[in-house]
Amino acid sequence: METEQTLEKPAVSKPLLILNCLLLAVGTCGGPLLMRLYFLHGGNRIWFSSWLETSGWPIFLFPLIVAYFLRRFADPTKPTKFFLMKPPLFFASVFIGIITGLDDYLYAYGVAYLPVSTSALIMASKLAFTAGFAYVLVKQRFDFYSINTIFLLTLAAGILAMDTNGDRPAGESSKEYIVGFLMTVGASVLYGFILPLMELVYKKAKQKIDYTLVMEIQMVMCLVATIFSTVGMIVANDFKEIPREAREFGLGETKYYVVVVASAIAWQIFFIGAIGVIFCSSSLLSAVLIAFLLPVKVILAVIFYDEKFAAIKGVSLALSLWGFISYLYGERQKSKKLNVDKPNPMDRIVISE
Repeated sequence: METEQTLEKPAVSKPLLILNCLLLAVGTCGGPLLMRLYFLHGGNRIWFSSWLETSGWPIFLFPLIVAYFLRRFADPTKPTKFFLMKPPLFFASVFIGIITGLDDYLYAYGVAYLPVSTSALIMASKLAFTAGFAYVLVKQRFDFYSINTIFLLTLAAGILAMDTNGDRPAGESSKEYIVGFLMTVGASVLYGFILPLMELVYKKAKQKIDYTLVMEIQMVMCLVATIFSTVGMIVANDFKEIPREAREFGLGETKYYVVVVASAIAWQIFFIGAIGVIFCSSSLLSAVLIAFLLPVKVILAVIFYDEKFAAIKGVSLALSLWGFISYLYGERQKSKKLNVDKPNPMDRIVISE
């Protein structure tokens, strides 16, 4: 007899899904570009960069406070808890937070040494790893359209990664470049595991998951990941080096702090968008959106960082658009099929004479 309780995810509205897709888009493009800006103009603290990815967690206190008072005013006679999370969900969030902290460090290390174009290969592998882990952890089903999407987005990013000849920054050794590449691949594997793991947590939670609880999960994850990175910063003496680094920053001391604060906010937007899309849909859609936005991020790098836009990048963008449209078309076909298969309540009405 199966004793594990699995609660179904409540139905969510399309506007909420669209909102989280937009948040994911802003965070996916803004976070890495701001982090790269930090390194391009003199920043070199890797633990500090990984810390910035999750240190914006206090932002979630504001919407959680609002949600608390709304619940309290809705039913004044009923005791109202500030946190809805139960212990099993809390410990699951702590575990994922530790993995996220490690993933942040690996990713920050890679961004410090790799150009935006090279990260395309990593983004491609992230989609493939997510698909693989989703199949194992949450029994994700793949149809022709989803397989076609994975193939096209992987191909698009792989083609983009081929355009990295001569992209190794001046003064950077081959060893640093290779280690940075391998560290980013490791980050890709970990995050490809984290996305389906979050979906599994939602499915196996022994309490109803709503958007307030999603924000609580995100806050706990980021808090734990920040503690993880804080320990690394202490060991690396990053706290002592930050004032000196700010004074020597290429864009000026004031803009240094603007960049780091904006980076922290952008990464929180990314994380809430990613787990929000998982809550509203699936980990596969979250990974598909991240992969689809990769060429967009490259175009932004061309605009803001004066990187060359070769024809191969245009081909990559076209393949990404094709892959994303394929995914949307497949979802539309599945939605139509569900509507056709759904029994009509009127068919059950018997009219007697």
